[in-house]
Amino acid sequence: MNRILITGAAGAIGSTLRTGLRGHYPLLRFSDIKEMLPVGPDEELVSADLHDYAAVKAVMTGMDCVVHLGGIPREASWQDILAANIIGTYNVFEAARECGVKRVIFASSNHAVGYHRAAQAIGIDVEPRPDSRYGVSKVYGEALGRLYADKHGISIACLRIGSFREKPTDARQLSTWISPRDMVQLVRCCIDAPDFNYLTLYGVSNNTRSRWKNPHAARIGYVPQDNAEAYAAALEQKTDTGAAAEFHGGAFCDLELTNKINNID
Repeated sequence: MNRILITGAAGAIGSTLRTGLRGHYPLLRFSDIKEMLPVGPDEELVSADLHDYAAVKAVMTGMDCVVHLGGIPREASWQDILAANIIGTYNVFEAARECGVKRVIFASSNHAVGYHRAAQAIGIDVEPRPDSRYGVSKVYGEALGRLYADKHGISIACLRIGSFREKPTDARQLSTWISPRDMVQLVRCCIDAPDFNYLTLYGVSNNTRSRWKNPHAARIGYVPQDNAEAYAAALEQKTDTGAAAEFHGGAFCDLELTNKINNID
């Protein structure tokens, strides 16, 4: 895997990966519709709207691996989710197939399984229980990845990312937090791992309170270094109530009940 494309590269995770992956691969190509900072050696910036298949195929050409972060990263209207997370994700997988890309790393989310009860630890094989339209789009992306792995032989890793932050900000994130350092390590492990067909992994740090079983982490050599417990004393009182406290998806489970759509994860 020498030539790596990152979609959604202007976002929080994409920006972290731009720094963290620099110098590890002969070519890094960053794509987004938002403005990005100038690039360094062995880096390229390419603007592409994921809704435009021709543009996606053009940016995909010549790549070995794509890290697909692009799309809406939170709950939104169905029309917006459909364009960015459903049609856009299909365009990425289909362009990868047509362009001979060897591996796709798909940024899924814990919200694909958010309506499992928080009191129960869950693994990678639980049934989908999305907590939002956003979560539905991630279930769709995982299913699409399964199809392209089985039918077309593309190596697929689906990352059910938890709460990506510099540090956790509430009690739930003592379980769900993934640090920037661990996020970079997880993606690098997925890029560099020996051949695999299809893997599901939770994007989570080495949190003492984690409720997600992550058996494929050992398969790719992912050994997270950070632990949200270091922040526990300041956060234990910042707890959720109602549906947000009962389910893995946290506040996403309350969005329609409270008629709010917030920037939360």
